[in-house]
Amino acid sequence: MDRPSIKNEEQYEALREEGNSKEKAARIANTENAGKKGGKASVYEERTKSELYEQAKKTGIEGRSKMDKKELIEALRKE
Repeated sequence: MDRPSIKNEEQYEALREEGNSKEKAARIANTENAGKKGGKASVYEERTKSELYEQAKKTGIEGRSKMDKKELIEALRKE
């Protein structure tokens, strides 16, 4: 395999199996909290807007600075 080092290989493979692109799976699996809670993320509604914004930033969601909390959640779920 010719790809950069992945911090959480198990999470990367699971994301690829879900149909995520190699780039997106790598971005997510290489985040600071990669694999936290066994790869399960907390419910978006329980996160602060700031936390959602940072996740949107990590996953490359455009227009995030103009989104409210509900819009950030919708964008992250589509990503």
